[in-house]
Amino acid sequence: MHLTYVALPQEPAGGIAGWAADLVDTMGGPGAGLAIALENLFPPLPSEVILPLTGFAAGQGVLSLVSALFWTTLGSVVGAVVLYWIGRLFGRDRMHAVWARLPLVKVSDLVRTEEWFAKHGTKAVFFGRMVPIFRSLVSVPAGVERMPLPVLVVLTTLGSLIWNSVLVLAGYWLGDQWEVVETYVGILSKVVLALVLLALVGYVAVRLRGRGRAKHRRAG
Repeated sequence: MHLTYVALPQEPAGGIAGWAADLVDTMGGPGAGLAIALENLFPPLPSEVILPLTGFAAGQGVLSLVSALFWTTLGSVVGAVVLYWIGRLFGRDRMHAVWARLPLVKVSDLVRTEEWFAKHGTKAVFFGRMVPIFRSLVSVPAGVERMPLPVLVVLTTLGSLIWNSVLVLAGYWLGDQWEVVETYVGILSKVVLALVLLALVGYVAVRLRGRGRAKHRRAG
């Protein structure tokens, strides 16, 4: 495949944005797909930077909009499948063994989680692809619970296409103001992370209170 180098005007010079811009400049659509596949495997690489930048590149003629959406969605699916197989190879038995050694948790909690995922796993995978932070991690429990791979691929493709389209099109329409997308999605990511941390703190507090009451009853 012959790829033409077309430098992005006003492209970022360094950092993650500069790295993503270099990939898109040199490889076109496949470069954008590679960046998103790596973003799935390493969540600290932000899709809110890579996707709008890819849309901006499409607006500058470095690649077509269809190519941008196709390759970024393919990259999302490839990354999700790798994480799925990590979860599947790790397996349910290992998960239970590790869980049993963790403080403040019960095996029954894990069993309930498994039952919930068995009932709502398809929704979790589909909608999880549109939630910052969880969009990558949701593939791991899908592997542990051995969700059929074709189901995972279809749900990941649909969910990722929606998420990618919103961010790529935003970058396409905003032009050299594409960084505005990063700002707003970054705020959303922080809100999600704060809610998760609050839920975790609440969970630990309830567990510690329950243990304290149990000890008090035994002492009495």
